[in-house]
Amino acid sequence: MKTILVTGIGGPTPRSIAKSIKAISNNYRIIGVDANPKALGFFIPNLIDKGYLAPRMNDSSYWSFIEKLVISESIDMAFVQPEEEVVGWGQYFEQYKKFPCPTFIPPLNLARSLMDKSIMADLLKGTKFIPKTIKVTQDNPCINEIEKEIGFPCWIRATKGSGGLGSLRIDNIENYKSWLFINKDIYEFTVSELLTGRHLATQMLYYDGKYIKGASLECAEYVMANIAPSKVTGNTSFGRFINEDRILEFSNECIQYVSNKTNTPAHGILSVDLKEDSEGHLKITEVNIRHMAYTGVMSKVGFNLIEDTILLLKNGIGTIDHNQYYHYDKPYIFLRDVDIEPIVLNSENEFLTL
Repeated sequence: MKTILVTGIGGPTPRSIAKSIKAISNNYRIIGVDANPKALGFFIPNLIDKGYLAPRMNDSSYWSFIEKLVISESIDMAFVQPEEEVVGWGQYFEQYKKFPCPTFIPPLNLARSLMDKSIMADLLKGTKFIPKTIKVTQDNPCINEIEKEIGFPCWIRATKGSGGLGSLRIDNIENYKSWLFINKDIYEFTVSELLTGRHLATQMLYYDGKYIKGASLECAEYVMANIAPSKVTGNTSFGRFINEDRILEFSNECIQYVSNKTNTPAHGILSVDLKEDSEGHLKITEVNIRHMAYTGVMSKVGFNLIEDTILLLKNGIGTIDHNQYYHYDKPYIFLRDVDIEPIVLNSENEFLTL
């Protein structure tokens, strides 16, 4: 029996990973950790085999806790999920040339460059990959530059964090100034051209610079969208699994570009968010350095990067199917909501009609 550590077990993605591991085999024992004593993952029946309250990543006792846990629980591998921890584990590797236990995450330099949207915007500035973007701060809001280079309406969001933190459509200077006032706790953010097309996402597996496999989906509607000022939240309530090779090709081209710019091979699970402009051209809005929230529901329709990660860590990259342009066998869709398992349907034809 293999013992698997899942960090940040209170979050929806780590919980989804734990559920998927349990669905793969009964021969996996799951240890869940989180810095929040109220983390939901601690209390869901049969989700994990044992849970521990962990120090936060920036706490000086974090690594002694992890190292002792790896030994005491005989941990064989780890799914490291919160992005701050992905970077922290990367720093550990840089210092000690090994991880506390086997894990599959991007190299530190690549992880830092992709996690911070302002750094990514600088790396991709002037390319076809991203919308026109300006990095601004509360101290330097760049009002003239936004009017001249971006124009209104435009899109604003925090440079760090997922789930559309601080995201909002801005229609004029007054809106922009109001956003700055309301979000005084967000120091740095990006302003970019407004993209009006589909919201798309990919999940891709890289190994030592090689693109191994990937799949795509469309985020069509969002959970509790009406309570978000932007009408976009971090969770999709209705999505389509799609077979469009150009999305994966474009995403991979961008990842390889960043890899070359940072002189760091792409490695690990990278999740790319994209939007189309009014003419259907793809633009990348975010790259996550970990499994994305849809990883569990993707596994239900045949694209299982959770199982692939386990196989890779157990037996090496040779045990993973190479499928750079994964195609679903049906036009699957999925429905999600708060406090309920995602539901997969074979197609939109299964919707009720009058």
